[in-house]
Amino acid sequence: MSRLLPLACGVLLAMAVRAAGDDDDNAPVAGRQSAQPSMNDAQQRAVGIIVAHPMAVKAPERIEALGLVLDSTLLISDLGDATAAAAAAHAAAAELVRLRALHEGGAGASLKMIEAAQAEQSKAQAEAQITAARFALHWGPLAALPAGPRQKIIDASASGRSVLLRADLPGRHALGASPSKALLDVDGVLVAGHVLGALRQTGELQSAGLLVEVPNAPVGLGSGARIPVALLTAERSAMLLPREALLYDASGAYVYKQLANKTAAENTHYIAVKVRLLLAVGDGWLVDGVDDDDNIVVHGAGVLWSLQGVGTEQHDNDD
Repeated sequence: MSRLLPLACGVLLAMAVRAAGDDDDNAPVAGRQSAQPSMNDAQQRAVGIIVAHPMAVKAPERIEALGLVLDSTLLISDLGDATAAAAAAHAAAAELVRLRALHEGGAGASLKMIEAAQAEQSKAQAEAQITAARFALHWGPLAALPAGPRQKIIDASASGRSVLLRADLPGRHALGASPSKALLDVDGVLVAGHVLGALRQTGELQSAGLLVEVPNAPVGLGSGARIPVALLTAERSAMLLPREALLYDASGAYVYKQLANKTAAENTHYIAVKVRLLLAVGDGWLVDGVDDDDNIVVHGAGVLWSLQGVGTEQHDNDD
């Protein structure tokens, strides 16, 4: 009932405007989709139109992603292969040096033994490079960390104190500024995560992906789970508006902006201005497309919609 009341008031007001203006000879004909809704002071008070300036705030941009909890045993396996291959390459190189020293000292190391050691060293070095490249491909952000912090994350993942998650950005293959924080929606509860960096390998969604560490993850959040993830970038300036100010149609989100009257006797006009929704905050939204000195309708926008019609002509806020 509360949602229908503004529309009903708008219909009644439109009928009154059409009836021709004993009170206002300049009232426009309501119902034209291209026309700007307008009201005199008495009409605005009657339907409860309230305007206010958007509030300038700083908040991070929100990027919606799809998360996949990764299997920690794969991480341990890749790391073990890389570590073992590096140790084998080091041992093969040391053996080659030893044999060459023996040969030069006449201690019985033949050229055939040295050639065999050279072949073994080349093979071990190639295997070490392959396993290191594989680890970097699968776990690039971890490979880029110093040994101490990297081992700390691996130990926490292996013990279950944290989980590692791949956050895919469907439809995107390139990243601008990398997000620093992540919020996982686990059964309606928001769980914080830390973005470690971009992954070099695409996943099943064939999109750019980020590696996220989730400390103290909820029990039961196991490998293979898919959950919604919101990635948060560095803070940016935006405008805060109450939810009641926002409307939505086929062209996207928009608000009604009150235009300044040229004369005191002129009706007040309103135009629909397109906005871009950035982030829901409490009972409002952070948006782009309006300025902090604009007069935005924060109560009664449904009445203006009913006067102008469903096919609202939206404008960019260029002034």
